Amino acid sequence: MRTVLIIDDNPGVREALALLLSLHDIRALCAADPAEGLALLEREAADLVIQDMNFSADTTSGEEGRVLFQQLRQRHPDLPVILLTAWTQLEQAVALVKAGAADYLAKPWDDLKLLATVENLLELAESNEALSQTRRQRRQRVDALRQRYALGDLVFASDAMISTLEMACQVARAPLPVLITGPNGSGKERIARVVHANSAVAQGPLVALNCGALPAELIEAELFGAESGAFTGAGKAREGRFEAADGGTLFLDEIGNLPLAGQMKLLRVLETGQFERLGSTRTRTTRVRVVSATNADLPAMVAAGSFREDLYYRLNVIELRLAPLAERREDILPLAEQALAEHERQTGRTVRLGEAARAALLAHAWPGNVRELRNALARAALLCREELIQPTDLGLAAAAPAQAAALSHRNLDEPSREAVLAALQSAQGVVARAAQQLGLSRQALYRRMDRYGLPREGV
Repeated sequence: MRTVLIIDDNPGVREALALLLSLHDIRALCAADPAEGLALLEREAADLVIQDMNFSADTTSGEEGRVLFQQLRQRHPDLPVILLTAWTQLEQAVALVKAGAADYLAKPWDDLKLLATVENLLELAESNEALSQTRRQRRQRVDALRQRYALGDLVFASDAMISTLEMACQVARAPLPVLITGPNGSGKERIARVVHANSAVAQGPLVALNCGALPAELIEAELFGAESGAFTGAGKAREGRFEAADGGTLFLDEIGNLPLAGQMKLLRVLETGQFERLGSTRTRTTRVRVVSATNADLPAMVAAGSFREDLYYRLNVIELRLAPLAERREDILPLAEQALAEHERQTGRTVRLGEAARAALLAHAWPGNVRELRNALARAALLCREELIQPTDLGLAAAAPAQAAALSHRNLDEPSREAVLAALQSAQGVVARAAQQLGLSRQALYRRMDRYGLPREGV
């Protein structure tokens, strides 16, 4: 239950405030002087303090209130404080607000204004605590991944990326095919490298082939090798990627571009570990962990007959979905900082992101994902004339000013309407369970439901 500590030497004030708060489901703790209030805070937790500015009948300077506020700041720096002040102490109260007090109210107070102030501060405190807890949990998950697994220089901070990496590392040691899905430029090859680095064949080679970068007639030769004279231009025998990756991992990017004939041969290798070079009748054996990736809709391709259904299910034993950068905005600034650090190592020149540039990065839609982000930072690092990068240096399509401002000031941990609705549906309408999933208090979730126009009943 939300709790407010009232520190005032007037019993009538304490009783009136406690009654007013209790009528709005807010628990009140009461103390008659600073020493009692500070001692009470050592025994019981409070979400907010309402303190008087004057505790002696023979003085109206507000000095005791100032000392009490300083002691509260020292012992409980995150605890919001509302000052109750007489008109003669307004100057002192204003100075304390500048020093960190949440607000001040003059005596006699207006009940509606006081309640509105208390409610707003309590909601802010709840949100801050929930967000702090979410960030702590996120940091713990990131630290646990880095301590336990080989992640190289991979930079990530979003829940979506953490979840993908947790699953990638969990399944890495199983000798099963992995299919990585996600849009172009989102970093699928980096996830493939994480799978390899944490697999049972991590000491073996990691060999990559982009199935979309070669003509159809050459892909089979690249995969399985070819004997001399097997096709025009094959002047000498050559090994394929399966031979080169023996005892390690073969990463097949853009697997959706593999021709049907190559799909059939790939299926055979996955099922038996056997293949023949083009132009040879000798059967060869390979032990390879296959990781494939695609930005295509393979189920739709299966339905259209352009991708073999049996191969799809053979490749998709484990699927890792890599979200687009627009769905993991917490990764944008860390990735940008990494790109600038790489530029500094290569050129010796230090450049930094200005606040306006940060806002522009957060406001951009990033249709090209991480690749587009890194290109934008490389461009900005080269073209900016000062040490501080400005939005114009990034070369991004200009976002509407209102949109850029909203995104730059929006807390990226604030759950969207879709996230709230999904949590409620997952929890079958049980608000307490949905709130726990979102890292919010039940009251905070109710307020977001009201804000998003979601019904409290029948979710």
